[in-house]
Amino acid sequence: MEELICESSLVIGTWSLVLDQTMAETATPVGSDIEYGRFLDCVHCGLCTSACPTYLETGNENDSPRGRIYLMRGVVDGRLELNDTVKRHLDLCLDCRSCETACPSGVQYGRLIEPFRVGIQQRDAAAGHDVTRSWFHRFILYGVFPYASRMRWALLPARAMQKLGLQSLFESLGLYKLLPGKLQRMQALLPKLPPVARPLPRTLPAIGEKRARVALFTGCVADAMFGPTNWATARVLQANGCEVVIPENQACCGAIHYHSGAGDPALDFAKQNASAFPIDDVDAVIINVAGCGSMLKDYGHVADELNVTDPAELESLKKFAAKVKDVSEFLVELGPKPPTGSIPLKATYHDACHLVHAQQVRSQPRQLLELVPGLELVPLKESDICCGAAGSYNLTEPEMAARLGDRKIANIESTGARTVITGNAGCSLQLQAKLKEAGHDIWVAHPMDILDLSYRNEQPPV
Repeated sequence: MEELICESSLVIGTWSLVLDQTMAETATPVGSDIEYGRFLDCVHCGLCTSACPTYLETGNENDSPRGRIYLMRGVVDGRLELNDTVKRHLDLCLDCRSCETACPSGVQYGRLIEPFRVGIQQRDAAAGHDVTRSWFHRFILYGVFPYASRMRWALLPARAMQKLGLQSLFESLGLYKLLPGKLQRMQALLPKLPPVARPLPRTLPAIGEKRARVALFTGCVADAMFGPTNWATARVLQANGCEVVIPENQACCGAIHYHSGAGDPALDFAKQNASAFPIDDVDAVIINVAGCGSMLKDYGHVADELNVTDPAELESLKKFAAKVKDVSEFLVELGPKPPTGSIPLKATYHDACHLVHAQQVRSQPRQLLELVPGLELVPLKESDICCGAAGSYNLTEPEMAARLGDRKIANIESTGARTVITGNAGCSLQLQAKLKEAGHDIWVAHPMDILDLSYRNEQPPV
């Protein structure tokens, strides 16, 4: 039955739902272990709607932050069945956290949607359902992506095809259409791969006066596909007087699992990282990928949401999270040494969602880029609206991801820039794919790529 959902104090709009007239399907509804006051923090003022990418595209209140909060609260209260219609609206959320930036009431939306998704998967597992959802989740998202070594092996055929010029031939012949849909999308997102970067050493010395000792988090997909950016990050840190250590036993941050509801493996990765990094012997754990940085900073919250009770484990995870800094954030706090090499580019900067919204790092990358001689940085309309990448979202929700990607490319085109700068691996992949689709030869770079070139007085590859 179609019903209107509203608060007595505010008619939010027409929300189409299939509403079960019985009580919730279990005695303990999904989300019951979430602190209830977090739902009540939302006063349904609607200021979040203009910041929400999915609402901007659909205009459906169920696809807005306040709508999703109302749906989750309805499930917790036993007023709504957690059926496929409700789950669909929750699945469509990018978890970009832009609503948190827009919210005047301080609603912690990420602390609602993420544990709620974990609760859904736990309920499905208890009911005997396949919680990995599909072969794609089991073998690709969970089986390959979180492991840099497996990713490197998986990319070898693509590297060989690009080197031999076979990728363009296969595209022109339409042979990729023989692949399953999700693998077709993976192929479409594959950029021109850089040469395989040699492994970073365990330690890199500071250049000049030593000002700090930091540990570099290298990631999984980022390490396999953007190894040169990890090297650029390390060199920029060295140029700013940092001794850089790269722990050998670090692992995936766990975001791929946690954002899709797989709590236990995400926690395993978190524990591995907390034990791998010499937290007491470094000034910061440095990250250059926005999505990973957000997850690493949330380890304490994740531990609470997954009911970690061991005091030593809790302390270890929270201590680790407190040391995590995005590289731009850290360098501005340290006081960057101005680079001297001219980079004569007209560029625009795209705010990665999990940097600008989840970590509240907005001005720091721009401050660093403004130090680069010759770089002209032009503003980008809707810079902080999601590009559609959102981790693996562009693989699991291709239609919405494509709509958001097209919106972003139109805004980039209006700047006249020949370079797009962003601080997230997922954004880079999405932007490169959508720019190629639109017929643009525009370089997509990380802020550290630009700074590294300037410090070394080298020119960009454009």
